[in-house]
Amino acid sequence: MRLLQCSGTGGFHLTKCFTSDEAIPPYAILSHTWGADGDEVTFDDLINGTGTDKPGCDKIQFCAEQTQQDGLEYFWIDSCCINQEDKAELSKAINSMFRWYRNADRCYVYLSDVSTAKRKVNGDACEWEAAFRKSRWFTRGWTLQELLAPRVVEFFSRQRKRLGDTCSLRQQIHEITAIPEAALQGELLSQFSVNDRLSWIEHRETKHEEDKAYSLLGIFGVYMPPIYGEGIGRAFGRLQDEIKKLEKCTRDLHITDPRRDKARIKEIKGGLLKESYHWIFQNPDFLYWRDDLQSRLLWIKGDPGKGKTMMLCGIINELSKSMARRALLSYFFCQATDSRINSATSVLRGLLFMLISQQRWEQSVRSTD
Repeated sequence: MRLLQCSGTGGFHLTKCFTSDEAIPPYAILSHTWGADGDEVTFDDLINGTGTDKPGCDKIQFCAEQTQQDGLEYFWIDSCCINQEDKAELSKAINSMFRWYRNADRCYVYLSDVSTAKRKVNGDACEWEAAFRKSRWFTRGWTLQELLAPRVVEFFSRQRKRLGDTCSLRQQIHEITAIPEAALQGELLSQFSVNDRLSWIEHRETKHEEDKAYSLLGIFGVYMPPIYGEGIGRAFGRLQDEIKKLEKCTRDLHITDPRRDKARIKEIKGGLLKESYHWIFQNPDFLYWRDDLQSRLLWIKGDPGKGKTMMLCGIINELSKSMARRALLSYFFCQATDSRINSATSVLRGLLFMLISQQRWEQSVRSTD
């Protein structure tokens, strides 16, 4: 991944390529609709110091300024941070883009067709929301993953005025896109059926027909090298083959789903009492584990009947909120009284199921009885 770095003089320049997620500094990311051919600032423009008179330069400058206002130093834009002429780099970028948007600290949507300038229509003030609902941004294929991958998406008008985010505009976005509000709020996309997720792209368009399939790779958590020129039918055929492979792998592991186990345990225990576990969030050892970027495993152990399981449920709830989309949380329960989940094989199978479902290894939390 290659970023743009802000300079103290208001400018910016390309960084080296970062080869691992661990090395990538915090960054903002821009979502936008591409203009006509020749309007966008390209990778070659940045290398050669050209393109400053192109219309696309304005949104790059906006992103740089907003990035600095939010206390960040780096940002990423697809039009100029990818060397489109390098096919290997382009293929890797297409398969990594969902993750890049998900890992961004901030995501800015620049709506070039939404104005917040005051004007009168039949004597009444014309509000921006009508233009927002009709924005071209909601009709493009690639912006689907740019809407769903980041933790929070912030929307800006052509005048660079902030309109709101996926939280404050959730109802409007749901009505525009028909995407469930749960998905807009960060629910795991694997919780939605294949047909549901395919329907989200149905009325969207892409410049290259194959991109309608390629833009769904991150939505389904699969890898597939792009082959431009293969046609939309073959591209979707390959996509569906990869989805079936992933589904088969998940089915083979799906004897138990730790998420359903968690809901079942809470119901059996009569619900979760925050007062019984909130003390853990002031515990120095827990805080050290939570804040240490190298921490991966939290193991809760103790004698039976001491409240370990309900404590774990509370920890999962709190971590799910604080980690949002930046990282994914995997966990499992091992209970001696339940033959489905009381062996090393069953708990390993359950953990693998969650990891594959979420497509990323981040942190694991274990409770044993």
